[in-house]
Amino acid sequence: WRTTRTPQGPATLRVSADRSAGRVKGEAWGAGAAWVLDALPALLGAGDDPGAFVPRHRLVHESHRRRPGLRLTRTGLVLEVLVPTVLEQKVTADEAYRSWRRLVRAHGEAAPGPDAGLCVVPDARTWAMLPSWEWHRAGVDGKRSATIVRAARVAARLEQAAAMPPGEAAARLEAVPGIGPWTSAETLQRSNGDPDAVTTGDLHLPGIIGYALAGNRDADDAVMLELLAPYAGQRHRAARLVLLAGRTPPRRAPRMYRSDISLI
Repeated sequence: WRTTRTPQGPATLRVSADRSAGRVKGEAWGAGAAWVLDALPALLGAGDDPGAFVPRHRLVHESHRRRPGLRLTRTGLVLEVLVPTVLEQKVTADEAYRSWRRLVRAHGEAAPGPDAGLCVVPDARTWAMLPSWEWHRAGVDGKRSATIVRAARVAARLEQAAAMPPGEAAARLEAVPGIGPWTSAETLQRSNGDPDAVTTGDLHLPGIIGYALAGNRDADDAVMLELLAPYAGQRHRAARLVLLAGRTPPRRAPRMYRSDISLI
C-alpha cells in the first residue's frame, strides 16, 4: 500500500505480485489514480538499467550476484521525497520518522480507497503555512522547518527537477537555502531514480564504504569518492550494493539516542 499526492490529486496505490506468473498488479483510488498507475512501472524500476553496472570489487560483485533483480525506484515526485529527507538532517532516523508520522497524521488528509487508516501527505501550501508551534510539537527545529517552508513555496519549480538531467536537478534543489549535496542526493535517488547520486556529507556512509572496500573505517568523503570513482555513472547503485552486503565497521561508541526536543 502507498499513498501519494500526484499532480492530479491524492491517490492510494495497492500493489500485489503474482510470483508464479511473473506479474505485478496495481490498483488505485482517488483523483490521482490514473497518474499513479501510469507511473507504477517507473516506481518498480522499469526505467532503471541495472545492466549498465559492472562490479569492480569482490564484495560488490558478490552483493550484485546475490541480488540480480535489484532496481532503483523512481517516484517522479520531488517535494514528497524532499520533506522527509530534510527531516532526517542531523538527527537519528527514529526521530525523523516520528516527526514525519506526526506531521502527516496531523496535517495530511484521509487517503482515498478502502483503507481508512491511511493518510496522504500535506500539499505544498499546507507545508508552507504550518505555524512554528506545530513544527515544535513534532520535534522539528527551526532550521529544518524553515528549509521545508522555503522549499514548499517554490514547489512547482522543484517538481520540474524530476525531468531534469542529474546535474541540473541537483542545482535546482540546492538553490534553496538549507538544501545541500546530502539532501539533494538523497532526494534525487528516489524521485529521479538517479543511479549516480552518491550521498556526501553523511555521518556514517564514508566509513562504511571505506571499511567495506578498503578496510578504512576512517574514510572521509574524498576517500569514499575515490573508491567509488570506478563506478562513475553508477555510484549510488554501487553504494547501495555495499550497504546491502552488510559489512560495516565495528561500533566504537554508544548508539546515538534521540534529543530532548519536546514532542508535547
